[in-house]
Amino acid sequence: MSNRASLFVTCIVDQLFPNVGVSMAAVLERIGWAIDFNPAQTCCGQPAFNSGYRAEARSVALHFLDVFRDAEYIVVPSGSCTSMITHHFSELFAAEPARLEEVRSLEKRVWEFSRFLLEVAKVEGVGASYGCVATYHDSCHALRELKIKSGPRLLLSKVKGLELREMEIAEECCGFGGTFSVKFAEVSGGMARTKIESIQKTGADVVVSIDSSCLMQLQGALHRAKLPVRTMHLAELLASR
Repeated sequence: MSNRASLFVTCIVDQLFPNVGVSMAAVLERIGWAIDFNPAQTCCGQPAFNSGYRAEARSVALHFLDVFRDAEYIVVPSGSCTSMITHHFSELFAAEPARLEEVRSLEKRVWEFSRFLLEVAKVEGVGASYGCVATYHDSCHALRELKIKSGPRLLLSKVKGLELREMEIAEECCGFGGTFSVKFAEVSGGMARTKIESIQKTGADVVVSIDSSCLMQLQGALHRAKLPVRTMHLAELLASR
């Protein structure tokens, strides 16, 4: 395979946090990878899937298969969306042998960004420099379904000027959970506040994660609490010079 990667930027990155996609591309190009971006891409189907709309999720998944059929590597700045593609597309096509075979082939080519850097590109240091105290939030899908934990921390340890301090409840959910935060707003808010208290104890200037949805939840809670802590996606921090 060549050093060429196709980017799937996810809905929330495309619509709300485009700098995450730009940063991911910048890091990959810096370490010698050519980048493809297919503008026909849309969504992985996770919102519909998690809300019980399986037929609608299947339609979106079919489009994803069409868009990325010829991609060698598909790099995703989200543990949540990566998990949807690699763990749950197979559920949508379980009764369709030909499609299921296509999904199985696709799964092997889909990589969450931090894992791609470490396991495919085989780099730990990407030339990043950012002077701050940071703490890392383990997003649920990345940690529990993809088993991603040490990798992002290793990448952060190579950032010049950065001090990483672990919070006490790094593995605890931030309370977002997609539609969960809408359906159970009080519970979601309580979970976010608990997380913010743990972040405060570290004295961190920055909270880092690999999922923009979690960072959106945390930034909202930080803003409401009037705390001078910013959130950054791992790709944004690694793109810093």
